[in-house]
Amino acid sequence: MKAYIKPDGYYLTILSILLIFLVSGCSLTRRLKDDQALVREITIKGVDKEFSEAAINYVDKEQQPNNWINLNIYYLFSKNGKNDIGEPPAILDSNLVEFSRVQIERFLQHKGYLKAKVADTIKVKKKKAELIFTATEGPLFRIRKIQDSIPDKNVQNLYRVNRPRFSHVQPGGRFDTDSLAYDRDEFYTIMKRNGYFDFYRQYINYTYDSTFMSSVVDIKMTIGNPVGKTAHPVYKINNTLITVSNSAGRTEGKADTQKVGSQFTYVDYSHKFQPRVVTDYVFQKKGELYDIDRQTLTTSRLSELNVFRNVPNPTYTKLPDSTNRLDTRIDIVPLKQMSNRIEAEFLFNAGQYGYNLGNTFTDRDVFKNAAILQVKVNWAVLFDNASNASNPNGIENQDLRLGASLIYPRIISPFNLPILGKYGVPHTTFSTNYQLFYEKGLVQRTSFINAITYDFTETAQKTHSVTPISFEYSKGDINSVAQHELASKNLYAYSYLIGRTIFTIGSQYTYQYNAIALNTYKNFVYFRGALDVGGNTLALLANLFNTKKDSLGQRTFAGIPFSQYVKAETDFRVYHSFGGERQLIFRANPGVGVPYGNSNQLKFKDSLYSGGLIFEKNFYAGGANDMRAWLPRTLGPGKFNRATFYGPPGTASHPSAGDSLRTRLKYLDQFGEIKLITNLEYRYKLADNFFGSKLKGAVFIDAGNIWLLHAQPGDPNVSFTLKNLLPSTAMDIGTGLRFDLAFFVFRLDAAFKFKDPQFNGADQWVLIQHFNELFHSGPFKNAYQVNNSGDSYNFMQLNFGIGMPF
Repeated sequence: MKAYIKPDGYYLTILSILLIFLVSGCSLTRRLKDDQALVREITIKGVDKEFSEAAINYVDKEQQPNNWINLNIYYLFSKNGKNDIGEPPAILDSNLVEFSRVQIERFLQHKGYLKAKVADTIKVKKKKAELIFTATEGPLFRIRKIQDSIPDKNVQNLYRVNRPRFSHVQPGGRFDTDSLAYDRDEFYTIMKRNGYFDFYRQYINYTYDSTFMSSVVDIKMTIGNPVGKTAHPVYKINNTLITVSNSAGRTEGKADTQKVGSQFTYVDYSHKFQPRVVTDYVFQKKGELYDIDRQTLTTSRLSELNVFRNVPNPTYTKLPDSTNRLDTRIDIVPLKQMSNRIEAEFLFNAGQYGYNLGNTFTDRDVFKNAAILQVKVNWAVLFDNASNASNPNGIENQDLRLGASLIYPRIISPFNLPILGKYGVPHTTFSTNYQLFYEKGLVQRTSFINAITYDFTETAQKTHSVTPISFEYSKGDINSVAQHELASKNLYAYSYLIGRTIFTIGSQYTYQYNAIALNTYKNFVYFRGALDVGGNTLALLANLFNTKKDSLGQRTFAGIPFSQYVKAETDFRVYHSFGGERQLIFRANPGVGVPYGNSNQLKFKDSLYSGGLIFEKNFYAGGANDMRAWLPRTLGPGKFNRATFYGPPGTASHPSAGDSLRTRLKYLDQFGEIKLITNLEYRYKLADNFFGSKLKGAVFIDAGNIWLLHAQPGDPNVSFTLKNLLPSTAMDIGTGLRFDLAFFVFRLDAAFKFKDPQFNGADQWVLIQHFNELFHSGPFKNAYQVNNSGDSYNFMQLNFGIGMPF
């Protein structure tokens, strides 16, 4: 959900908040009692660089210096400090300083400095305190030798075979108790993967002998046996009971009970699901060793089906005999079968306003096999008073979309494929979509898209989406007056692009890497690549049957011209964490679409023009997710300037043809076949609790544009060339707030145009050249409005939406 807003008085509101912060910041220490001081700085001395930053984290949280903004939010919104909003002040407490000193000392000792000592010093000046922790680390103790004592020979063999792979404890290495804990957890997991259901961490113990004079440590690891036993028992899976309650979580009335194979007993009180919906994703099979990873895998995959509300981990019961077998029980609560979700987004910007309403209906159990049916309706309407003065309440354009998808939680094909569920539930999606687009006084376009898509996960990091066949049909009915105006200006390509009837059969493929890490604060790289190819099968058939060509020179199939193209787009991001929920993200989002073959050239009045991509396949720039200072479809291509392209404006009594075309083609004439968008964004936490949400901030720079593959008649600066790349690149800067409610994020971004490529030379740097007109009109804005038939120039754009921009 997104909205584009420019409310009156916004600038005064921002300035007022900043002023309040400034005034409150100057009086923070005045709020303290005479015997109180505010902790403003922590200094760590004498600690090795490898651990100096981590050592600060061992200072008690209440003695950590406040973030200035968070502290002001606390005083601004809390009544006498009673509400938990922002950060309460870090008031000096000598007891907590002593506690912190001990914690840092223990941390260093655990890292191998067994003789480490830490002293603390407190400096107070003008009610502001600095905490100084000075460490005397002493010698670093290293491991001399490692021994093990494991009476169970099978466990001993398992440990010695796997230890070189997982252990962080090696002779000659630093003695580190955290590494010992890591080794214990790793071998505990290995035991749980190999049938040792009854094994506990407490069986693993470490003893170490340190020789202080030579600074070495000898380690002995022991794994004891259960009391009264000579070995650890190994368990195998026996029978499995699956119980599906009704959506209220109750197991009442008569249930559908079936025996499935030799392992499963299936009891369904909801009467909604076939047994294979669950049994296909139970990865612990009868006769196999108990494996904790397969237990987790079963829970994860059943949850990912998106038809169950509650899938707890399977429970296991030991059989009373001596066979070391486990009966499994899985209790499941389904989601409600039917659900409906309504969404809305709003757009306000000067004379432009509109809305986007959406409704999604979901049936989660079609045919009793966990197939999900989704029916979506979306209706977007835009009003534009600036270009519709004669009818200020009239619709400028509207977009109606209807779609239905049937999603199966498996790969459906004529081949007997295995269930690809190790790293994620695969899906087969049958979809059909209808779109009606209307632009006042220009065109009405309808399109149909039908496709089959397969989604599957190769590894935890790698996912694939394959659409082997997609049938797309689009038809445009162009206004006769607009058609005449376009022809009079030799804009045949525009006329053909938006008014043609065309279809194609294509295929798409998408690859994603590391999508699983997007909600983490690790250092990682994310990549998404998409390839879309269309028209080749139709071209082969058309050439084979030598079908007719239309008046523009395009080959037809069944009497309708078809399109040939290849389109590729990538999304590459680098995430770098600075700790404490602080991240720097760089994003590059290039794309290119190349028409060829039957779409390569068109013949208008004995002149050849580039055929171009299908209207719906072109790239557009602007909006809440790329160039945030521009509205969608209002940037580019290249150095495209609407006033220059359509000619000088006329008068109210004698409007020019350029005025009419400029109005008719608004939001439709700024498209491209090449896209390059880059973003640099720094994200940071402001407050842990801001009216029930975690408040985060961001500052960002966006740079990029779209271009055409070929120069257009009368406007060569719209094409992509290396010489034209930098002069035609747009840039904006901005800041934003994110309100994190755990289950979704509200986002508000304010972006400012910094470099606008529609102008020339130094005039492109609009924020520098015309900063004095940021809050009010002047010569620059007035001239722009005259030359663009009443359109206003806005430096700032507010974007409101749900979710991160990328």
